[in-house]
Amino acid sequence: MNALSGRKVVVGICGGIAAYKAAGVVSQLVQRGADVRVVMTRAAREFIAPLTLEALTRRPVLIDLFRDEPLGHVELAYWAELVVVMPATYDIIGRIASGLADEYLTALVAATRAPVLVVPAMEAQMYENPIFQRNKRELEALGYRFVEPEIGRLASGREGIGRFPAEDKIVAEVERILTEGSRLRGLRVLITAGPTRERLDPMRCITNRSSGKMGYALAEAARDMGAHVRLISGPTPLTPPAGVDLIRVESAEEMRRAVLEHAPDCDWVLMAAAVADWRPKRPLAHKESKLSAETLTLELERTPDILKELGEALKGERKRPLLVGFAAETGDLVEKARQKLEQKGLDAIVANDLSQEGAGPEVDTNAVTLIFKDGRVEALPLMPKRELAREILKRLADRLDRA
Repeated sequence: MNALSGRKVVVGICGGIAAYKAAGVVSQLVQRGADVRVVMTRAAREFIAPLTLEALTRRPVLIDLFRDEPLGHVELAYWAELVVVMPATYDIIGRIASGLADEYLTALVAATRAPVLVVPAMEAQMYENPIFQRNKRELEALGYRFVEPEIGRLASGREGIGRFPAEDKIVAEVERILTEGSRLRGLRVLITAGPTRERLDPMRCITNRSSGKMGYALAEAARDMGAHVRLISGPTPLTPPAGVDLIRVESAEEMRRAVLEHAPDCDWVLMAAAVADWRPKRPLAHKESKLSAETLTLELERTPDILKELGEALKGERKRPLLVGFAAETGDLVEKARQKLEQKGLDAIVANDLSQEGAGPEVDTNAVTLIFKDGRVEALPLMPKRELAREILKRLADRLDRA
């Protein structure tokens, strides 16, 4: 039995010339055992007849939000394990990003909690349009997946980016998402993210450069892999992933209390937050004016080691969560991370070399090394943090499967 056998996939066909190629993808999905339902936009019918898709799926094609099955888009939204939108036009992506639900497909996408895979195909100047790119980024931030278009000959006869991807590539991505989507099913995963702020006075604080991007990517990936995710986040402007329980904190002490309260009920704990190491010993009750003195002397004290305290609190428990730490270093990466793993009683640690070009807290890419308590070391190359998050979780799951 292959990975697509019996899986429930809704395919939304949109009004682009590549609609006829989308029919080929539908055919491959059906041949590989997937249960496929097709929804077409009004514009799609200008390019391909519904009868073609009905013959391929042996199911009626849904088109009219008001004349087809009553509340059919809602039932289909619950039924679907994955929704694929292709060829996704400039128009349909703009309408989804704007929250419009004015026809069957957009209403279905608005109602579903299943992953949504978007396959753009359009002229290069439309794909590169800043408005389109903004909409794409916003949807990606909400957890929508994209298969990037290819460079090649377009409908206008010009060469450029925007060509509909190869059918095999789309089918492989469908299979990957559906396989991945059950990897952590039923697990309760706690993830910390972002920096903490330690108050100096009512206005000023001590913090660090953490953006929260890695922790938020992990939360999004764990959600997509079927886990129930609780995200404890320090101050960050990032949009929290949909479908994740969010707990906002500010200081290291607030994060400590939240972690100690919620971690014992979880199966995995991933401490990706950059918790401040130091805080003012005596925060000022008023804002110190810079005119009052030429210098300011601060006395700092250590903040609590949350992960070490958690490990000690859970020591001897019959069912203990998987504890994963994160370490950002600038030299002797593996040795320093291994010391932290042993000192804190971790199952694994994810080490990030801050000196590596393209890696770090504020950029969208990273390269890390995973170190496990059995001594195994796995290096992951520089890649987007969303992709890296999925790789980290998959490798953690692989290690547990082999344990």
